[in-house]
Amino acid sequence: MGDSTVRNGGEGNLQRGWGNFLQEFFDSSRLNVSNQAMAGRSNRTFLKEGRWDKVLSTLQPGDYVIMQFGHNEGSVPDTTRAGYRGVLRGMGEETKELIWPDGTKETVHTYGWYLEKFIQDTKAKGATPIVASMIPRNKFQNGEVERANQDFGKWAREAARRHGVPFLDLNTLIGDQYDTWGPEVVKRLFEKDHTHTNEAGARINAWSVTQGIKT
Repeated sequence: MGDSTVRNGGEGNLQRGWGNFLQEFFDSSRLNVSNQAMAGRSNRTFLKEGRWDKVLSTLQPGDYVIMQFGHNEGSVPDTTRAGYRGVLRGMGEETKELIWPDGTKETVHTYGWYLEKFIQDTKAKGATPIVASMIPRNKFQNGEVERANQDFGKWAREAARRHGVPFLDLNTLIGDQYDTWGPEVVKRLFEKDHTHTNEAGARINAWSVTQGIKT
């Protein structure tokens, strides 16, 4: 589950997410991959729109749930188009109350709060949560790709640690590869912008996910 960096593509759209190709790295006679990620979603809107309830209703003991969020949570949460998917920063219990134009109310929580809910709900079903930090964007500074280890990546790690569940540090795993290859090579893995990979980039990221699972 996640955003467009996990699931993307379609007719005329060459962007792909790593979840599109994850099944290729597993023995399909023993394990089935169900990619429930959706483009444009934050962990807040994934919950609000009922997408998490849909995933939760299918879980059985022995299942694994990989969750990767962080690309769409950065805006200040409000009732504008820019703020409809934003979350409060951090891991705390603070909230913000929103009143939408139709009069409905919404309580917005921190990034960590939503992750922790997904983790706790998954464990209650007898399944295993696997928290992943967001994949890095194609943004270099001084020859190194920008990391999210002081915000969303850090909070994802903390959520996993709090609940004793596996953590896939995709921000580091993939970021280290990008640093080795450099900007000129890495830009070939992205489609139109600095966030969305093409098929080659998505396959590389899917491979990195499997390497993280192995360790």
